[in-house]
Amino acid sequence: MLTSLSDAKVSLDDQDLAQPCPKNAIARLRVLATTDLHMNMASFDYYTDRADPTVGLTRTASLIRQARAEADHANITTLLLDNGDTLQGTPLGEFAQPDDGQPHVMVQALDLLKYDAVGLGNHDFNFGLPALDTALAHLNCPAVNSNVHRLDNQKSWVPYTILKRNVTADGQDWPLSIGVFSVLPPQAMDWDAHLLRGKVEIDDILSAAQLAISTLKAQGCHLVIALAHTGLQETTATPNLENAAIPLAALKGLDAIVAGHTHLLLPSPAHAGLEHVDASTGMVHGKPTVMPGSAGSHLGLIDLALIADGQGGWEIDSATTELRPIFERTDTGQPFPLVPEDAELTQLITPFHTTTRKNMQRPVGASTHPFHSYFTYFAPDRGLTQVAVAQAAALRAYISGTSYADLPLLSASAPSKFGGRAGPEHYTNVPAGPILLRHVADLHVFPNELHGLIVTGAQLRDWLEMAAGLFHQIQPKTEGAPLINPDVPGHNFDVIFGIEYQIDPSHPARFDLKGDLVDPSYHRIRNLSYKGQPVNDSQEFVVAVNNYRANGGGHFKALTTARPVPVPSRLIQHIVRDYLMGRLPHDPIADLPFPWHFTPQNQTRTTVHTSPSAALFLDEVQYMAPIALEQDDEGFVRYSLML
Repeated sequence: MLTSLSDAKVSLDDQDLAQPCPKNAIARLRVLATTDLHMNMASFDYYTDRADPTVGLTRTASLIRQARAEADHANITTLLLDNGDTLQGTPLGEFAQPDDGQPHVMVQALDLLKYDAVGLGNHDFNFGLPALDTALAHLNCPAVNSNVHRLDNQKSWVPYTILKRNVTADGQDWPLSIGVFSVLPPQAMDWDAHLLRGKVEIDDILSAAQLAISTLKAQGCHLVIALAHTGLQETTATPNLENAAIPLAALKGLDAIVAGHTHLLLPSPAHAGLEHVDASTGMVHGKPTVMPGSAGSHLGLIDLALIADGQGGWEIDSATTELRPIFERTDTGQPFPLVPEDAELTQLITPFHTTTRKNMQRPVGASTHPFHSYFTYFAPDRGLTQVAVAQAAALRAYISGTSYADLPLLSASAPSKFGGRAGPEHYTNVPAGPILLRHVADLHVFPNELHGLIVTGAQLRDWLEMAAGLFHQIQPKTEGAPLINPDVPGHNFDVIFGIEYQIDPSHPARFDLKGDLVDPSYHRIRNLSYKGQPVNDSQEFVVAVNNYRANGGGHFKALTTARPVPVPSRLIQHIVRDYLMGRLPHDPIADLPFPWHFTPQNQTRTTVHTSPSAALFLDEVQYMAPIALEQDDEGFVRYSLML
């Protein structure tokens, strides 16, 4: 339970007690912010081994230098802050793990760009505490988190920091104390339970924030800024919110927010219509707030005009927010860069970048057909199949000779690259022919581990019902309604192999986004069977699954009482690699048909968005009579499909 931040107490300097700035004098502060970089350091896609102008800290760095130069010219003080999910995301993040005492390449980049403070996100814990400790040990600015507490004596991060800076007003420099704290979703305790249980405790975002604000104000901070690794979703303060930025902004004493986690943009129409949010100005409860996308796609700016009270204090007189993108799209949807890659940062990362590319070119197998995820929500996806089959082979070997060996074995996998907020380039696309290590990473991008669960038929059915919540309800004999609900995370669409079932989108979803039952009479899953026989509620199965889902990720409440199967700690990427290399035996699930399809909807057409590259594979969905419609401003192509 969080009760004190005294271990990070910072005393004010004597200069803060000097002659105060004259009343009504105006000073200016510019806050620059990044979030959810996810190890996208270069403007490069390691999965396709080609340049990608839509990502890359090397381009964001150019925006940082430009924004600083503007501020310097106008005699405006700047801060540069990062909001977490920095150390995980691309293959570079895995090959850059230092084992020779050298600083992590991302830490070197943060130091090069002179970040003033760095918050932590949930994905920064994906490689475990020892790896995080090693990385943060070399960071020259404070690493901050206010709601994750170590149960050992390590202090790799502090609960908050006070940045002492000077601002110019009335022709002189004056001291300004800026308190910075950081929070992340308490659900991280579940998502990485296998790495964090018994090692940390994670408090509620709002209670931790209130304590941090009170402590920072008590220590004389003129301003308090939140590095809030949390999105804008819930508008009412309730305990243990995952996306708590809106009620966070309502807290008294908080002056500005850098939000993140959901990879969306603010200011932007993406948050239009939310209560207490002005999506066009970036004001949340009247507080300036930026959310600069992900992967370095945008630089966030908060410009503050501060007015002196004549007694040594400062208040915000006015505030503006802005997002500066690193790329735009042509009329045909092609991305083009708006700024060059920063030469100094590019030089720094080149050895790591070159090593990663070389490692990712290692051959692991071959395939006579391509793997892609362009149709993953509505048609068979060979990539999902490949991951599921490899998981099944590994788990089957682990449970051989145990009490679980006689249970039917299933395997669950979900798409990890499905367009969405990441853009029309963000799909799995592995060509037929040699399979390289980069293709394995393209099939399953996360550093997830294999877990096993024992589930009943009833739990299995509700698991599938929760996954089927991805779809909007589609009225029969209609045309043009969108199939996919964009509010549902794409990685919640679990497909379970080893069984057969149908999904009926003409019925309402059984569960809401939080996993709560909407109505017990609602059912989308039809004809659920195993080996041609209906699955009954008491029947038991052992299911291969990733640690995120097994640990509670995605609000699949049917799995909260599932029994775990003990398996060794092993990355799913490594399991897929080993299966393709023949190190694991052929699994029977590979010989089964794709497990699901829609129940036929008489004379019903729906619309979906996918990549323009999907046009190369339309023969795979000819049974849905696809009709290409327009391309949108983000570069996605809309198709009409027959259900």
